[in-house]
Amino acid sequence: MNILLKEINEDNFRQCTKLTVADGQEHFVASNVYSIAESKIYSYLTPLAVNNGENLVGFAMYGRDPKDKTYWIMRLMIDAQFQGNGFGKAATLALIERIKQLPEGHEIFLSYVPANIYAEKLYRSIGFERTGKTDDDGEIIMRFSSLKTKTRP
Repeated sequence: MNILLKEINEDNFRQCTKLTVADGQEHFVASNVYSIAESKIYSYLTPLAVNNGENLVGFAMYGRDPKDKTYWIMRLMIDAQFQGNGFGKAATLALIERIKQLPEGHEIFLSYVPANIYAEKLYRSIGFERTGKTDDDGEIIMRFSSLKTKTRP
């Protein structure tokens, strides 16, 4: 597995917008079209294509909240045909490594829909912990600290 996070550009934009989650997962994550549009309004958000080598397998987006300066993994989705192959974990680890290189990037937050038990299992396996808080949409907020947790493949 060779996970690469690539900038969204004219070469991969259309493919990114065509990625879909598995049936029944549509309410777990915003569409990639919406996420890309959101990144144009909120300049602190960075959308990325998730590739395995040269093959597009998913989409991710992260950003640093301009109010409290915390880093967030805002989106992570793996296309239905590639789910169950470890790409979600590998992409999350790649995002963590990218964010750790940024100023004060040792702490990362994310949220997930409570019904998405697979997301919670994935994030816990990497070292994310529940904060005991939820966001405005009722999603469960988790926190990762590279100061106390070592990332592992």
